[in-house]
Amino acid sequence: MQARQWGRAGEREPTLSGLNRLLAAFATFCVCLPAAAQARSEKSRVVQKALRQSVRVEVQVAGKVVRAASGVVVAADEGRSYVLTNQHVVQREGLRGSATFLVVIERPKLHRLEARVVAEGEVPDEDLALLSVPEQLTPVPLAAEDDVQVGDDVVVVGAPYGRSLSVSSGIVSQLEIDEVDSRLQRGMKTDAPIGYGASGGGVFGVPSGKLVGLVEGYRTAKVAFGGVTGNDYSFDVPMPGETFLAPPGKLRGFLARAGLARMVGINEPLPVDPRTDRRPVAAGSPRRAPLPRRPHAPRL
Repeated sequence: MQARQWGRAGEREPTLSGLNRLLAAFATFCVCLPAAAQARSEKSRVVQKALRQSVRVEVQVAGKVVRAASGVVVAADEGRSYVLTNQHVVQREGLRGSATFLVVIERPKLHRLEARVVAEGEVPDEDLALLSVPEQLTPVPLAAEDDVQVGDDVVVVGAPYGRSLSVSSGIVSQLEIDEVDSRLQRGMKTDAPIGYGASGGGVFGVPSGKLVGLVEGYRTAKVAFGGVTGNDYSFDVPMPGETFLAPPGKLRGFLARAGLARMVGINEPLPVDPRTDRRPVAAGSPRRAPLPRRPHAPRL
């Protein structure tokens, strides 16, 4: 009895080739799947750490919260920690009474600590302020100037409207360098969406987890609708890519002058920024006095 024929000569090989291509595609899918899962887990790990390094900031007058914002822990030593936020958050101008500053820690356990302002910058060139709290918290490593580039992935942690910390993600959409001295970083932007109350929120690089920026403000567009009864309804919407950040160079210079150079790992002299300090700042021997304030700071 003759064996069953598979058809004309040459028909069998295309069938095997098609099967091989299918197996190859399946193997490629199996290889790519763990990589995608790993990318997601890298962002998740950054977020989980960033939430422990981030705080809410409350300004109270006569026991009532009159201003709410965000902050990030940048240094800790001997039972005391230092929280970076914006100068326009802690300014006392316009407050009807003596202000009390509180730092709200959410993780691992929700509690409040009374804080004191130890350093302030000048708005608009340096909208930064440093708070001190009497507890050992988890600080975030500070990025260097070379650690951030346009297009880098970032996550932003803030407390919109004074509520619990929330996370958004995006990329670095702009990095502004000084025209005369390329070592000086003037500003930075991200397209990560934020809301009112996110001032002082930390911007964390992915996958490094380093602090690459701090939210200073954002530009909004007013959207209005005409009601059926003739009443208009309007609200402000943050514009994509128009969230303004303090870049690593600005953060490093401010913290060095505030006396935290060694704590945050600055071991080399920093470039002189004539807008904030006309004197060279040698790492490890910065000026410890509070920086001067300028009134009429922008609100967020």
